[in-house]
Amino acid sequence: MSEISYYTPEGFQKLKEELEHLETVERPRVSQEIADARDKGDLSENAEYHAAKEEQSLLEFKIAKLKNVFSNARILDDSQLDLSKVLVLSKVKIKNLSNNMEFTYTLVADAEADLKQMKLSVNSPIGKGLLGKKVGDIADIQVPNGILKFEIIEISR
Repeated sequence: MSEISYYTPEGFQKLKEELEHLETVERPRVSQEIADARDKGDLSENAEYHAAKEEQSLLEFKIAKLKNVFSNARILDDSQLDLSKVLVLSKVKIKNLSNNMEFTYTLVADAEADLKQMKLSVNSPIGKGLLGKKVGDIADIQVPNGILKFEIIEISR
C-alpha cells in the first residue's frame, strides 16, 4: 500500500526530472555497459558483466520505487492551506522550551526535506509531533535523547 505524498510545485518538478534522468540517461548507459561487457567473452567469469547487471538491477529498483512515489505524489497549493494548525507545507515557528531557542521550519515530504534550507520531513519525529498543533500548543516529541517540548509560536505559508 502506497502513501500519498504532498509536494510543492518545485519539489514535484525535481522528482519528475530525477525520474526522467534515470530513464533517459542512466538506463541506456547501463544497458550499453552490459552490451560492452557481453562482447568481451565468457559471461560466467566476466566481472564487468556481473557488475553491470547488478547496477542495472539496482537502477530498475530505484526507477520502480520513484515511479511509485511519483504516482502517489500530489501538488499542494500553499495559498489554500488552513493556517489555524500545522499541516504539510506549513511554515511553523517553534520554541524549544528547554533552551528557549526558536526555529522556523517548513514541513515537507521526505524527498524535499533539507535541514540546511530549514525544510523538515513530515515523517521525521519532530515533523510528526508538530502536525495538527495550533499556535500556543506544546508539542511533546520523543527523540532518541528523550522528550523535547516545543511551543508553537506561529504558523504561516
